[in-house]
Amino acid sequence: MSHSHNSSHDDAPYSGEAAPDRHESDCEGCGHGEGHDHEGNRAESISLIVSGALVGAGLVLHWTKISSPSFTAGLSLVAMAAGGWFLLPKAWRAVQRLRPDINLLVVVAAIGASIIGEWLEAATVVFLFGVAEWLEGWADRRARRAVEALLEIAPKNATVRRDEKFVEVPVEEVQVGEVFAVKSGMSIPLDGEVMSGESAVNQAPITGESVPVDKKPGDTVFAGTINGEGSLEVRVTKPAGDTTLARIIRLVQEAQEQKAPTQRFVDIFARYYTPIVTLGALLIFLVPPLLFNGDWSQWLYRACVLLIIACPCALVISTPVSIVAGLTALARRGVLVKGGAHLESIARLRALAVDKTGTITEGRPTVQEVETVGENSEEEILRIAAAIDAHSAHPLAKAVVEHAQLRGIAFPRAQDYQNRSGRGAQGFIDGHAYFVGNHRFTHELGVCSDDIERRLAAIESRGQSVVVVGHRPHDDCAGSVLGILAVGDTVRENAAEAIRSLHEAGVRKVVMLSGDNQRTAAFISQQVGIDEARGDLLPEEKVAAVKSLRAQHEIVGMVGDGVNDAPAMATATVGIAMGVAGTDAAIETADIALMKDDLAKIAETVRLGRRTLAIIRFNIAFSLGLKLVFLALTLAGFASLWLAILADTGATLLVVANALRLLKVPPERVTTE
Repeated sequence: MSHSHNSSHDDAPYSGEAAPDRHESDCEGCGHGEGHDHEGNRAESISLIVSGALVGAGLVLHWTKISSPSFTAGLSLVAMAAGGWFLLPKAWRAVQRLRPDINLLVVVAAIGASIIGEWLEAATVVFLFGVAEWLEGWADRRARRAVEALLEIAPKNATVRRDEKFVEVPVEEVQVGEVFAVKSGMSIPLDGEVMSGESAVNQAPITGESVPVDKKPGDTVFAGTINGEGSLEVRVTKPAGDTTLARIIRLVQEAQEQKAPTQRFVDIFARYYTPIVTLGALLIFLVPPLLFNGDWSQWLYRACVLLIIACPCALVISTPVSIVAGLTALARRGVLVKGGAHLESIARLRALAVDKTGTITEGRPTVQEVETVGENSEEEILRIAAAIDAHSAHPLAKAVVEHAQLRGIAFPRAQDYQNRSGRGAQGFIDGHAYFVGNHRFTHELGVCSDDIERRLAAIESRGQSVVVVGHRPHDDCAGSVLGILAVGDTVRENAAEAIRSLHEAGVRKVVMLSGDNQRTAAFISQQVGIDEARGDLLPEEKVAAVKSLRAQHEIVGMVGDGVNDAPAMATATVGIAMGVAGTDAAIETADIALMKDDLAKIAETVRLGRRTLAIIRFNIAFSLGLKLVFLALTLAGFASLWLAILADTGATLLVVANALRLLKVPPERVTTE
């Protein structure tokens, strides 16, 4: 997957500016791909009810001996027709494809039981199989609808200002740029920017955070979030079909279409397993009577039992339902995982590389101190720095410009501006060549000195970033340093707790990869408990660092939020983008996207991923183990069609119920159990 993480900044100072039906493929090995929506098909649902009633009546008549065997057989035949009419076309298609599936196995078993006079057992087989299919379809839809239900919280209408008055119109008719009103307690219908009013907005459906966020003019709001006590007027920034909420739904649905490695294994297993079992049942039916004078009826019955037991229903459904439930549970928490493969990768995560700015720190640095060199004033140094930085969107550059503006310093925009990736920038002001940059850039320009070294070391030892301002060497000018700006960033409040949670979740090593200097990176990492800090890294050096981690730990994640982090995120096993709510490019390109700036969400994702993987493994082991037990009982002559179908249906139901537990686990209960 491509990782072009377009965000507003990076860590290195001045480094630049409806899906197809998944079951058609998932259940290829057992034939569940066709006609799965039994709950939505009224005719099939009614057929199952009728079939169940007739089977129940047949059982009562059989046990009480009230009616003749021929009447019970006739009743069973009608029950089979009612509960299995939709199986025959699928079974015939399996024959045409020369690929035996579960539908063919059930039809063959029912015909075989009927031939030897076990009409009631044949009807029960058909009915219970229909129930298992219905349950499986219901479970899959429930997991999917849990995410789709988010769309229901977004109002269908918006109160829009038109012709100097507010009118209610469908959200589909609202145009970008129009203004709508949101009363207190109402859901916000569309993405937009607050124009007037202040209020606290509950953003849980988008970001997963339970604490309302204060909104004021200029702030962004999302469709589906809930307005608090205040009243807002909002300018529409995205049409109804492209809101952040709608995009989340589409991305989760696309993720559900992608097969996880475990799921691919199960599909391949079932593809070969089903024909082998069919051949085995045929041999059980033919060999004993032909070679050992066995009873034809007895061995036909055992072959039918084997066919039913061998149906890989629970095995095939074990992975997709678990994956869908896991993806849905994370989406509810504001974490978008772009497919089952990434969910499995995060579950196996052993090492994590993190960017510094915007990940461990707030990403909103401010100028803490201005040091002059020589006779230059602080105002002149800020004027030069701001003139060059006015061209850049980097957070350090923004901090310099904002500080100059705060102090009322007027500055022009530098001419012939050039960004020097990972180093700084340069330009001409009033005809003179100037630069702003980091420690490395100062060395490369040859303007560093022992005095400048001492000053920079003192600032960096405090965990602050340095912005060196000076004359750039050119022609016969040797260049010089005019001043130094000390820029500080604030460590996120929960960063230390988040790193501790990652270690507790099983991540062996957390490494900070920063474009900032080594002293600053080390200072910040010590504050929050990061295992190792690597500073002074260019984008390509971050890639090399991630490759080194992969060689040591295999499964490695990379967390970042900047353009220059994209190559490293692409190199990692899993690329994780921080705080991307409303940021189109980041949501679209990350393997995992955290909808809010909360590093603790990664540990939560690791835990839930591991829980999902544990449930998948248990479901597979349980399904295969149960098959082996009943196969042994069948060969020994102790199993019956009743037990076979109950075991198959029961296993499917237990596997589904186990997977759906993921939807009910509250965040604080997500463990690695």
